[in-house]
Amino acid sequence: MKTLGLNRGIEHQKNRWGWIFVVPALIFFTFFSFYPIFNALYTSLFKKKLLSLKPPTFIGLDNYIYLLNSPDFWNSIRATIVFTLGTFIPMVIFSLIFAQFIVTRKRFQKFFQMAYYSPAVLSSVVVAAIWLIIFDPRGLSNQLVNFIMNTPGVDHKWLANATMVQISTILVYFWKYVGYFTIIFIVGLAAIPKTIYDAAKIDGINAWTGFRYITLPLLKPTTILVSIMSMLQCLKTFSTQYLFTQGGAPIEPINVITLNLYHTAIRDHRIGRASAMSIILFVIMLSFTWLQFKASRSDEISY
Repeated sequence: MKTLGLNRGIEHQKNRWGWIFVVPALIFFTFFSFYPIFNALYTSLFKKKLLSLKPPTFIGLDNYIYLLNSPDFWNSIRATIVFTLGTFIPMVIFSLIFAQFIVTRKRFQKFFQMAYYSPAVLSSVVVAAIWLIIFDPRGLSNQLVNFIMNTPGVDHKWLANATMVQISTILVYFWKYVGYFTIIFIVGLAAIPKTIYDAAKIDGINAWTGFRYITLPLLKPTTILVSIMSMLQCLKTFSTQYLFTQGGAPIEPINVITLNLYHTAIRDHRIGRASAMSIILFVIMLSFTWLQFKASRSDEISY
């Protein structure tokens, strides 16, 4: 009985210290994550001008009904989906390829890691400014493409043509974040025990077969993490599209939900409608995350 009481005392003390460490994080997320979500949900039910001193008017779901019947908002959903699919799928694939390339190098591994990761430390504003110069008609992008295609002097209109401006934003985002996810894959690859590969080599398995039947299955948790993180990062993109439109690019092809939300709230002062957009975006992000978890649900990976 005395031992049982002592064990309960130790467990109680562990639980207390656990709460002491968890509560600051809960407070942080309550004020900076949960409260903004509920506040946006509340605001979306009102007709409210951003700078108006008049009290907001309760209109229920009218903001959502307006958005669902708005061609401009559906264009934003289209632009967001095109950008997300065009960016996050290649990003997951190439970050895995780059990670596998780096871990198989016997020399210069640290150099390659720093080289791939360095764009991720730059702010989105700096990255967009750099690529605005590259996409200039006299910039490096036209020179490189014209050299490869042997079409000297041709302007490929990276920031003027509707299709090209979508490709431009995808290239910028890919360049900035592929190194970040490459590092995550490198960590996942490093966690796979070398003894598994050694045993496979004894059985006569070559590099491709080992990658397909050993690396990919054991790397599944990391792949799920990278796919979800990259997808959410793409869905909430804003800075690149905003700065490109400020630089003269057409807005319609790259008018993603976050950019439309910004213009609705800041330019048009319709904070209620903008809040409804943010809630719809939150539901989309939550739905895609749930679908990815659902599609990738399997037994626990063990080595």
